Amino acid sequence: MSGRILIVDDDEDIRAYLEITLELAGFEVVQAVDGESGLRAAFEAQPSLIVLDVMMPGLDGLEVLRRLRADGRTSHLPVILLTAKAQPDDTVAGLDIGADDYVTKPFEAEVLVARIHAALRRSALERSRNPLTGLPGNEPIQHALTSRLDAGEPLALLYVDLDQFKPFNDYYGFLRGDDALRALGSLLQELVAEVGDDRSFLGHVGGDDFVVLVHPDVAETIAEEICRRFDTLAPRFYDPADREAGSIEVADRRGVVQRYGLLSLSIGIAATDRREFEHPGEMVAVATEMKRYAKTRTTERSNWAIDRRTDGDEPTVDLEVDLP
Repeated sequence: MSGRILIVDDDEDIRAYLEITLELAGFEVVQAVDGESGLRAAFEAQPSLIVLDVMMPGLDGLEVLRRLRADGRTSHLPVILLTAKAQPDDTVAGLDIGADDYVTKPFEAEVLVARIHAALRRSALERSRNPLTGLPGNEPIQHALTSRLDAGEPLALLYVDLDQFKPFNDYYGFLRGDDALRALGSLLQELVAEVGDDRSFLGHVGGDDFVVLVHPDVAETIAEEICRRFDTLAPRFYDPADREAGSIEVADRRGVVQRYGLLSLSIGIAATDRREFEHPGEMVAVATEMKRYAKTRTTERSNWAIDRRTDGDEPTVDLEVDLP
């Protein structure tokens, strides 16, 4: 892992030591000699991480950290504080303000490098999460699916799609739509924790699409329970009159008013206990096909469909990969 590290410290010897240490570890290094120049460098150099000394004359490290966290250009940057052992209160204050980690002086070079790597990994994970639900996004979904298939693990992929979401969003607005997506994400997290195991995985592709990876033995159980619990939850998203009517009226793209039922789910399932998948796209395609089939069922409740064909059976519809 590489990147650009900004060192903000008024001690020239420490800056020189850190520069050598971090460059040997593969990082590009930018230096600042005090808090004011450190802030300017943070804005201009666009570092991957900041190593920030707490005790500096003038603008000290804690105030620099406050300003970094208050500015949208730098609020996301991981910051590791350099603190003195005699100043534990500074450490606590720095963590409260938003520091990601701290290292006390004197420190071992290997320890600092290890903490920098850990902070960068955490930062990369946060950036890959869906900002609305906090669930892993496209990149970790792809990695989880690929790694499990490559390892030959028994695996079922549940592709969860929220139906009637666009008219709901148009009718109630994006804030209510976001509330519904967060509620679905929480429901899925709850169920994966209850029914899954330590290899289960939940991701948010984006929009109203979610992915669940579980052992094939529990795929149908968890799909049924997701549908049941969501159908119990969905009416709560609606105003009383609409809940009583069981529908809302929304104009389509041509301006024609259409009636739409309450939010529901369609879940498509593909599993390795029925067939082998040579690559993730193939498994995603089958789950997508099953999701489409679930959508065709003419009920007013959530539905799921699982692929029960074995290798050699011909697909009944054209396949399309919707996930990355």
